[in-house]
Amino acid sequence: MKYSKAESIFPEELLRIIQEYVQGELVYIPKPKEAHLKWGEKTESKSRVSARNAEIKSLFRNGVRIEELADRYFFSCESIKKIVYTKN
Repeated sequence: MKYSKAESIFPEELLRIIQEYVQGELVYIPKPKEAHLKWGEKTESKSRVSARNAEIKSLFRNGVRIEELADRYFFSCESIKKIVYTKN
C-alpha cells in the first residue's frame, strides 16, 4: 500500500468535504468489491498448489502411505488426509 497526498489526488471541493470528517489522519480507501482478486489469481500459487495436491492424491491412490507423504511434503498427517480425502 502506498502513501499519496490528498491534495494531489482529490479535487479541492471533495478534499474540503473529506476534511469535514477527518483531518491529519491516515485513511484507508479500499478497492471496490469487483476489483478484488481471489487468492492466487495474480500469481501462479493457486495452480502450483493444485498441481501439488493432484500429485499427492495420485501417489496416495498408487499405495503411498499418508505418513510417507507427510514426510515427503513436510505436512502433518492431518493435512495430507485433508488433501487426499477431498473430492475435488
